[in-house]
Amino acid sequence: MAQDVRVLVGGNVKRVRERAGLTQAELAAKLEIDRAYVSGLERGVRNVTIMTLHHFATALRVPIAEFFAT
Repeated sequence: MAQDVRVLVGGNVKRVRERAGLTQAELAAKLEIDRAYVSGLERGVRNVTIMTLHHFATALRVPIAEFFAT
């Protein structure tokens, strides 16, 4: 069975966030969203929009494709 893309994206967001040295709370503050949303995204339980991923990529200064890396 193929991996759930939400889990793939969430894991990559977490990896990039940690590499940037940010906590979930710091990233959430930067994006003006709730920390629980960041947590849900990283755990793969949020079905995010492409615009949300764009905002995350901009805040983390990575190409959006980074979130789909396998």
